[in-house]
Amino acid sequence: NMKKILLVPDSFKGTLSSREICGIMTEQVRRVWPEAQVRAIPVADGGEGSVDTFLSALGGERRTVFCQGPFGEEMEGFYGLLPDGKTAVVEMAAAAGLPLVGGKGDPERTTTYGVGQLMAAAVRDGARRIVLGLGGSATNDGGCGAAAALGVRFYNAAGESFVPTGGTLGSIAHIDLSGLDPAIAAAEITAMCDIDNPMTGPRGAAHVFGPQKGADAAMVERLDSGLGHLAEVIRRDLGADVENLPGSGAAGAMGAGMAAFLGAVLRP
Repeated sequence: NMKKILLVPDSFKGTLSSREICGIMTEQVRRVWPEAQVRAIPVADGGEGSVDTFLSALGGERRTVFCQGPFGEEMEGFYGLLPDGKTAVVEMAAAAGLPLVGGKGDPERTTTYGVGQLMAAAVRDGARRIVLGLGGSATNDGGCGAAAALGVRFYNAAGESFVPTGGTLGSIAHIDLSGLDPAIAAAEITAMCDIDNPMTGPRGAAHVFGPQKGADAAMVERLDSGLGHLAEVIRRDLGADVENLPGSGAAGAMGAGMAAFLGAVLRP
């Protein structure tokens, strides 16, 4: 009477990674049925656990990188380098994830700057392709933080450069891509997102996902209006219309920013 058990869990948002869940379930199954054959296949949707999922499926190594966390604090992030040595997997949750803010969510202040630092580390280590997992974010900055870490400059009306967050997107007067890290510009970037939400509006990043990141109704309106302004400046300065691109609303509209600033392709 052979018992075969197949485990295919996603992460439990903000608590356990897919791999940790597989470990616990395997242990409990064996406790009840010591003879069971257990096959664990961790899955991820671009959020936390995505890097480990790739590494457990394909091999490769996990690389540790010092970077900024969601509130600009120094922390240790990571990315995965696949066995070809040319493909890196970065999950934005590793530097800007909901679990990292521990209930103190403030999408007007949080940044994706650290995600850009992880991507920069990957190309420095020789990666020519980056698979970027969008999900589980604590941010609503349209990916501007990550872009700033990679050399994109954002200017306010006074001509000063700054790193925009969800609360200051409305201050962006001009975007300059000329300082973009050449290795990132040359890399092939694929952003994985499991949602097709647009950047703004009732189905947009702020309205649908803002509340789980700590936004009240008034903040949601402010965030949405900031993203609308960002979309406008992107249209004017970069000649790209990403506002209604499916998936542009992923991870606090990081989907939109990665497409506009880095030429990333958004894939389900």
